[in-house]
Amino acid sequence: MLIQASSPEEYIAHLPEDRKTAMTTLRNIILEHLPPGFEETMNDGMIGYVVPLSLYPDGYHCKPSIPLPFLQITSQKNNISLYHFGIYCDANLLNWFVHEYPNHSNTKLDMGKSCIRFKKMEQIPYDLIGQLCQKMTVAEWIEKYEDVIKK
Repeated sequence: MLIQASSPEEYIAHLPEDRKTAMTTLRNIILEHLPPGFEETMNDGMIGYVVPLSLYPDGYHCKPSIPLPFLQITSQKNNISLYHFGIYCDANLLNWFVHEYPNHSNTKLDMGKSCIRFKKMEQIPYDLIGQLCQKMTVAEWIEKYEDVIKK
């Protein structure tokens, strides 16, 4: 379900009613817990959180004219997905999340390399996502990104 929107509010307004509350809550948790410096944007039809070009002028290696992505959330046909690029690049962060997940949810973790999928809106572990958002600062993300991706 690709939603063309120019703002997170417009994106959420176009969602089916059963998704609006979950996406609004998820967005608010992210905004509340992300360290300073990340910027909320619309990116590839998703709500994104990036390192702005003013802080990291090199941008994203695949397309240097766009800001360095860090986190994205989207409502897809069968789930709400959270893409956390820090988990993809940092084995310690990934291990922490996988270990903590059962303490916050009784559903099986449905995860790809950086994608965490939530099929049951009422069982999204918002507290855990808030903790995850606090685990990496802008400076730490840039350092990890350059160590892993830009080699």
